[in-house]
Amino acid sequence: MELIIVSNKAEGSKKAFEQIIAAKNSGAKVFGLATGSTPEGVYQLLRESDVDFSDCVSVNLDEYVGLAPDNPQSYHYFMKKHLFDDKPFKASYLPDGLSDDPSSYEEILAAHPIDLQILGIGNNGHIAFNEPGTAFDSRTHKVSLTESTIQANKRFFEKEEDVPRYAYTMGLASIMSAKSIILMAFGEAKQDAIYSLFNDQASTDIPATILQNHPDVTVIVDKAAAAKLTNV
Repeated sequence: MELIIVSNKAEGSKKAFEQIIAAKNSGAKVFGLATGSTPEGVYQLLRESDVDFSDCVSVNLDEYVGLAPDNPQSYHYFMKKHLFDDKPFKASYLPDGLSDDPSSYEEILAAHPIDLQILGIGNNGHIAFNEPGTAFDSRTHKVSLTESTIQANKRFFEKEEDVPRYAYTMGLASIMSAKSIILMAFGEAKQDAIYSLFNDQASTDIPATILQNHPDVTVIVDKAAAAKLTNV
């Protein structure tokens, strides 16, 4: 894994933006996208740029179970607001929160192999909604969100009880099928997860450690998130 340490989230977002543009200029056509606060700065830079994604496809990591695409708390809605309304793709896919069969999303992923996948990381080391204990060979599936993830996500909702308890997510094997991966982490709360990513053995206890087995991963962190990395 390549590690890039930056001063702050703004600088990290710019680094990720530059790598996305470089990938597109090198022929990448399918981009795996993430939601949440981590990639918002990257999406802002993409919206403000002259990059054209009209010949590209996007596939997203996850969606809350039970939320329709037009629900303001859905990830469909998030992506439209933060990227797609200004930078439409030829086609954009997200898991269907109203579906009873999340595994059907694997057909979309098989038809559109991911060239570059964007990831964040949870405080407990989860990637997408693959919580600790998720099998490394998992594909798109339904997950029960842990209390720590619910607490981390409640800031996006009016009341804590409004936070969905389940989500559909690409599995760890689905993510690992991407040709290249960029993982971003910013802030002191991510210190332990980033330390584990680089220092602990690959284990389902810390889902992100599976990335140690991928041939092309770039990790972009700010100084706060990298504070416990003493061997870099």
